[in-house]
Amino acid sequence: MASEGNRAGGYLDFEQKVVELEQQVEELRKLGMRKGIDYSVEIRRIEKEKIAELKRVYANLTPWQTVQVARHPQRPILTDYLNLMVRDFRELHGDRCFGDDHAIVTGIGQIARNKVLIVGQNKGRTTKEKIACNFGCPNPEGYRKALAKMKFAEKFGLPIVTLIDTPGAYPGIGAEERGQAQAIAVNLTEMSRLKVPVICICIGEGGSGGALGIAVGDRLAMLEFAYYSVISPEGCAAILWRDGSQAPDAARALKLTSRDLLKLGLIDAAIAEPIGGAHRNIHDTVHHVESYIAKTLAELRQMSTESLLESRYRKWRAVGADSASRTGKRPVRITSVRREASKRRSSSPAPV
Repeated sequence: MASEGNRAGGYLDFEQKVVELEQQVEELRKLGMRKGIDYSVEIRRIEKEKIAELKRVYANLTPWQTVQVARHPQRPILTDYLNLMVRDFRELHGDRCFGDDHAIVTGIGQIARNKVLIVGQNKGRTTKEKIACNFGCPNPEGYRKALAKMKFAEKFGLPIVTLIDTPGAYPGIGAEERGQAQAIAVNLTEMSRLKVPVICICIGEGGSGGALGIAVGDRLAMLEFAYYSVISPEGCAAILWRDGSQAPDAARALKLTSRDLLKLGLIDAAIAEPIGGAHRNIHDTVHHVESYIAKTLAELRQMSTESLLESRYRKWRAVGADSASRTGKRPVRITSVRREASKRRSSSPAPV
């Protein structure tokens, strides 16, 4: 088990050997500077060993470990994608009804050579930002804002790209009074019949209805170590066993990893992450997502509006149909774009 200091340094519990190897490298560098000795050969050997260890560990992650990677504090969030992937981004605010929810960001910009509308869920990086955007849990005005901007995009023929990263919709009393469930339900209906291409990508957490509210499109993809589930593992464990420590077992039962969902035919692609996860190489991760969007938009733009809507209808009508029989037929392939809760039950409600 990694120490608290290792967690604070961005390491996860199952990365103890990686921590030790990086400590060895740091010690050799300090020793070399102090004694004037060249340890570059030894450092290169340890670096190779570290990369091999990361490959081994990340090739065999358990579902619960995947959830931990998806929640990593240094994992790229929406603002990273906007800064590195989108050119000339212009944010669009408000739902014309109640207010401007900072947990969902909308705006127009350019990805590769494509002018698009971007809708994304933002968790924030600093404590101040996290509080401002409700830790990535949208209110109903966020979903209404998203839909209003999608209708705007449809009017002007702009493709839509949604980036999903939320533990769930905010379940507070005010959110329920303002129609949280209705806002999500309306989005599901209206997104299914938008007359422009819609690409949805889960970049971190895909929690329940909070994720679904911006996840109906022509293509649904996930980053390799993201997760997408009807409920969080902790929430599932609290309901089934009244014990949040059973979250690892719940994660295994929920089939929430990209590999599981690809087998079941519930997502269209799993986008490869760099060695050791997206948090270790944000630029490459963003590049992989950008390449997937560009490639997929090129395919979707070849379809007529009628074909696009028919294909989308059939895609979502088929969700869950004969998934067991498809499990053995559909190969698991991570798309490499380079080549193409606690033990006590919380008194606060879980995200929707």
